[in-house]
Amino acid sequence: MLKNEPCDHTYVMQAVEELARSRFVGRGVLTHSILGREIPILTLGQGARCVLYVGAHHGMEWLTAGVLLDFVADYIRQCERNAQVYERKMTTLYRERCIFVVPMLNPDGVEYAIHGVGHENPLRERVIAMNGGEDLSAWQANARGVDLNHNYHAGFFSYKKQEAAEGIACGAPTRYSGEFPESEPETAALCRLLRQRREQIEGILTLHSQGEEIFCSCGDALSAKSMSVGRVLQRLTGYRMAHPEGLAAFGGLTDWCIAELKRPAYTLECGKGKNPLPLSQRPVIYERLRRALFTFPYML
Repeated sequence: MLKNEPCDHTYVMQAVEELARSRFVGRGVLTHSILGREIPILTLGQGARCVLYVGAHHGMEWLTAGVLLDFVADYIRQCERNAQVYERKMTTLYRERCIFVVPMLNPDGVEYAIHGVGHENPLRERVIAMNGGEDLSAWQANARGVDLNHNYHAGFFSYKKQEAAEGIACGAPTRYSGEFPESEPETAALCRLLRQRREQIEGILTLHSQGEEIFCSCGDALSAKSMSVGRVLQRLTGYRMAHPEGLAAFGGLTDWCIAELKRPAYTLECGKGKNPLPLSQRPVIYERLRRALFTFPYML
């Protein structure tokens, strides 16, 4: 059982090391962040048909990393018991499907949100200036002020116009999309993985917080099948299907996967309240998502 503690990078790496001791888990490195922190990727199962789960695009949404780590720990427990989970044997899920898990895409932003910017950080003065002070508890962006979930090539240049209208011209705690799509090592590495495994990865779930909503729309690129799966996710989680509005409607991983890869993708806005969500919500969120996380590989 993983401890329910603030999910900073040290916590994630310790949890990954513990979980990767299981024979049911493969461990790899997606890339390293701007400040050199490892971004691990875990592999569950041996099947050729795969899905991808991603957490913590945003710094103060670090609780989503804990939820995905809880899923990995649960997956291992059920495999060890050779259990039947939601009408399907774990041996079948392990043999027939593969689940890639990136618990924390933005470790630098998470560190800022939980611990602030240390004196050893070479970007310290720049970050404090961008933030307007040393309280970084509401920080969303990566180390240099790029909002990773606006850094994908999905409506990027349309977003740039709205960004300018909002007075966002450079790095910031949130909503600055970067100089060009995939300018950041974190997003570039994730896109590279998805392109390389385009034929294998059939669907993507991205965990954000908060609102208990599901986003999956990208204009005409959204197929009837994608909408059907979205309705199943809605039923399983109790979250409601919704459409992002304003600046939230551009540049996200979900939109990019649908538009460029033609793969069903969904953003799950986990929990309710004000970010960062309290630790007490972690087990509650996981219980709401558990069935969806175990069964999503068979929905596609």
